Amino acid sequence: MSLTDAASGFKNLGQFIAALHVSHNLGIPFEELKAKMMSGDSLGKVIKELKPDADSKSEVKKANKQAEDDIQASKS
Repeated sequence: MSLTDAASGFKNLGQFIAALHVSHNLGIPFEELKAKMMSGDSLGKVIKELKPDADSKSEVKKANKQAEDDIQASKS
């Protein structure tokens, strides 16, 4: 999957990068995570569905912070 294809459909860059981090952090296949998000599920709901043992609220917060840090680092 190309980067352009991977990012298509997300509301913004931050949402895309946070999804990438969740995929990596929790070992969820990105394609599966993206498909569920593109069907209207929130990142937190997707985590609850695919990794029910994970603390979805904490994982979303962590991924959003990682995405924010990545975006800030790319600006410097």
